[in-house]
Amino acid sequence: MAAKAPRRTPLVVVGDALLDRDLTGSADRLAPDAPVPVVSECAERIRPGGAALAAYLAARDGREVTLVAGVGDDPAGRALRELLEPWLNLVPLPLTGTVPEKTRVLAQDRPVVRLDRGGGRVREATDEARDALRSARAVLVSDYGRGAADSLRDVLAARPPLVWDPHPRGGPPVPGTRLVTPAEKEARGFAPSEAHPGGGLRAAALHAAALVRDWRVPAVTVTLGSRGALLSYGEHPLLVPAPAAHHGDSCGAGDRFAATAAGLLADGALVGEAVEGAVSAATAFVAAGGAAAVPPAGSDRALAALPDTDDPGALAARIRAEHGTVVAAGGCFDLLHAGHVGLLQAARRLGDCLVVCVNSDASVRRRKGGGRPVNPLADRVRVLRALACVDAVAVFDEDTPERLLGDLRPDVWVKGGDYAGADLPEATLLQEWGGQAVLLPYLDGRSSTALLARAAEGAR
Repeated sequence: MAAKAPRRTPLVVVGDALLDRDLTGSADRLAPDAPVPVVSECAERIRPGGAALAAYLAARDGREVTLVAGVGDDPAGRALRELLEPWLNLVPLPLTGTVPEKTRVLAQDRPVVRLDRGGGRVREATDEARDALRSARAVLVSDYGRGAADSLRDVLAARPPLVWDPHPRGGPPVPGTRLVTPAEKEARGFAPSEAHPGGGLRAAALHAAALVRDWRVPAVTVTLGSRGALLSYGEHPLLVPAPAAHHGDSCGAGDRFAATAAGLLADGALVGEAVEGAVSAATAFVAAGGAAAVPPAGSDRALAALPDTDDPGALAARIRAEHGTVVAAGGCFDLLHAGHVGLLQAARRLGDCLVVCVNSDASVRRRKGGGRPVNPLADRVRVLRALACVDAVAVFDEDTPERLLGDLRPDVWVKGGDYAGADLPEATLLQEWGGQAVLLPYLDGRSSTALLARAAEGAR
């Protein structure tokens, strides 16, 4: 039967909400009165910004989200409410002034200038906000320095959040916060001046270690843009490289990183796992166009980079309804190795979602014999779901996945190149609904059986 992922843990986001606006046009001449480009035929688009973007992204991931942020009744505040309220529960904090607005003018999709207005700051906390935090199962703080986190610092200190995303104008995280996520420049600004005067990876490591001590938090991860992120627990940092280098619009990537990390930690991931998932999500976010490519509030389509994995059948049905391509791949995946990962990454590039069909423990035993699987089903499913290229996992108990494929009806069925055509009984089945079975190249010498044989030989 199809495996259903556990329900995602609800998330409370506390921070400073902004209204972001992009004016996008083209520029092919300079103004006659000044050496500045003339941007013409501008199209306008508004979206949530700051903590509101982090909350919006988490909600679009399929998570129940409550946003505690300063939002007034000014025009920007009303526009922000319209964007957010279909997706999440908003607990507004009273503002002194108006909701901050950031307007970017872009020519050929490249920023030319940014205009800021609205200096609203949170005036005070409310009982509703305090109650929302006290009852929260997981909290993300996105502190842009406009008073939301400060107004609730006493409640946050009593129950430290999972993730604190700091910004230069904000204060330090409360001690005990599980993970703090400054960008490289922010970490340099927060760290003591004697930590390291320069830049580069060495400086980032020293800054992160100093902040772990100064902030009295278990872990700090410094985001490094296209280089990935550096995770420090105080010494011997872990570098998590980005899966690919993209040089597109990085606006909002930090919010995508923080929202993903908080969600994964809330669902039980280890800190290292959460950082790896957040790096992959932020990389995919930039590759897709950054904040400018976030689906509008009226769109029902989830972000392509992070589709809903709760129900593989529902995911496949949704992709088909949107005229997308459903890809499925199958196997035991007992000891996940480079061959598996390469195959799954290539399979994901063939369509709009990838469902991995994995053998149950009983099915593996029938195929591989006693002593297999080495890793039980729950572990194998968890590892597969942690891969950024995998959108959903389904489990079958039979010797072959034909019944499951009949339910999913994928457009493409993928197997590794070590199979011959005669070994693919699913190929005929795929033809019934116009699907196609394909073989993809497989890395030579990589298999779970070979790994186990080498391990046994080494033990002797």
